[in-house]
Amino acid sequence: MHPASPVRLRPALREDVATIVRLLADDGLGAGREVIADPPPGAYFDAFEEILINPQTLLAVAEDGSGMVIGTFQMSFMRGLSNQGAKFALVKAVRVASSVRGQGVGQAMMQWAMDEARRRGCRHIELFTHLSRTKAQRFYERLGFEKSHAGMRRAL
Repeated sequence: MHPASPVRLRPALREDVATIVRLLADDGLGAGREVIADPPPGAYFDAFEEILINPQTLLAVAEDGSGMVIGTFQMSFMRGLSNQGAKFALVKAVRVASSVRGQGVGQAMMQWAMDEARRRGCRHIELFTHLSRTKAQRFYERLGFEKSHAGMRRAL
């Protein structure tokens, strides 16, 4: 499905932070993690500044035809010794505004992410999605992603 209006992807700007936080909170899982305030708590801006100065990390937003931010995701570009020293991209915190889900915005975002990973010389792309997000997992599978790893985490 194609979006109702053109989608433009770009790196996030400081003035996008409040909108990004609202997008991150726009579901049951994110609502319990994020703090919606005007202005957002300083920790969000601290994180944004760290992301901005790190050339191996990219925070991106999707805009609709009117310039409204309707989606976001974060990418990290890494190289390891495994897989013959291959560079790869890791995508996380993918969100599309609930008002435009199912209109092709997520597909445009992931295509842009894959193009950016290729441009940066990555051999493959991986993503994180919470186990509870079964619709998102089906969406990623339709885009050619395969379940290949089991992620684990622990609070510190």
